[in-house]
Amino acid sequence: MKSLKIENFEREFAICADRDKNFFAIEQKELPQSAKKSDIIIIDDDGKITLKK
Repeated sequence: MKSLKIENFEREFAICADRDKNFFAIEQKELPQSAKKSDIIIIDDDGKITLKK
């Protein structure tokens, strides 16, 4: 499981960072529709992405 913070949106990607400030580009269509900047997303071991509650 990985926890990432949405830092910004660029074109069709969400730019996300982990605690060590490693950056990842995730396609917006992969995120929950309500995801917005500063949200924390959780990626489980199967690749499912959810918002942290």
